[in-house]
Amino acid sequence: MDVSNRDRTALRDRGRTLVAVVVVAVLLVGALFAAIGSLNREVYSAGGFVRQYLDALARHDTASALSLPGVTPTAAELTAAGQPADLPDTLLRASVLSSITGITLVSDAVKPGASGAGADSAEVHTVIYAFDLDGVPATMEFRVARAGTYAAVFDAWRFDTTPLAVLGVTVLHEASFSINGLTLDTRAHAAADAPVTFSNQAAYLAFAPARYTIAHESALLSAAPQSVPVTQSGATDVSVDAEPNASFVGQVQSELNAFLDTCATQTVLQPSDCPFGIEINDRVKSVPTWSIAEYPTVTLAAGDTAFDMPATAGRAHIKVAVQSLFDGDLTTRDEDVPFAVAIQVVVGADGSLAIQLR
Repeated sequence: MDVSNRDRTALRDRGRTLVAVVVVAVLLVGALFAAIGSLNREVYSAGGFVRQYLDALARHDTASALSLPGVTPTAAELTAAGQPADLPDTLLRASVLSSITGITLVSDAVKPGASGAGADSAEVHTVIYAFDLDGVPATMEFRVARAGTYAAVFDAWRFDTTPLAVLGVTVLHEASFSINGLTLDTRAHAAADAPVTFSNQAAYLAFAPARYTIAHESALLSAAPQSVPVTQSGATDVSVDAEPNASFVGQVQSELNAFLDTCATQTVLQPSDCPFGIEINDRVKSVPTWSIAEYPTVTLAAGDTAFDMPATAGRAHIKVAVQSLFDGDLTTRDEDVPFAVAIQVVVGADGSLAIQLR
């Protein structure tokens, strides 16, 4: 009888232990599924996937950003978007990236429909994030598509549309420009036989979101820096207006003055190939002497193929003895002669100036 009671007691203990094990196992399984669900909602969600991209840009880790599925567009995708298939990736470097802080998820909306190539589900998410670019608030929208699972447990994602931008830069009256401290030449990727043009343009793959400061500064030309926030994939266009700086204008002024001074050395009434001269109907009795009383003030504006100075007034001075054909009186013509001069200036590849009268 005692043995039987002991057996029954042991059996009850084993039953309680089994129940406890089962309960613990259920709780563990539940916790595991809850953890998986939480990770899928946070880390492995569409928003979490985009956050990985933004975090990589924030720490200037370009390799990690570019390694995410769907970031780098294929040649076919670029062609379909109306872009050259061989866009240079010169700007896809850490040194060009701006500061991204305050990254905050705004919304993550599901939009059923046809997704991009490579996604195995029609589920597409539109994810919007807010952040500060160099301290300035901005937002950007991303399209993300489901791309299967990791280990049949965690959701996998890819960008349905690349988040990269195509930055089209037109440099007016020049070829080079600087962007976030990096100097580029728009003609670097042009065909070898491409003609030299007054203004030039090129397109580059660029990270978005980012803020790019674009300018031009050289010995003769300057363009004020402009800050361009790029917060969308696809094309963003910007123009750099390189205008003559004080050094350029001063150099042209010096060369124009020297040209006029040379004209003034000619001891004739109509200096050859010069913008000034005088007609005298009386008899000239001495060698004419010229000087420049007032030089035209150089102003330059961009034309179609060169920098132009419009017809600008100046004054030459002549001194010459003349005898009247009417009564034979001798007098001296000592007077200013107004004139106007217009010029065209071309900047050579070596930085030299070619100045022509118009």
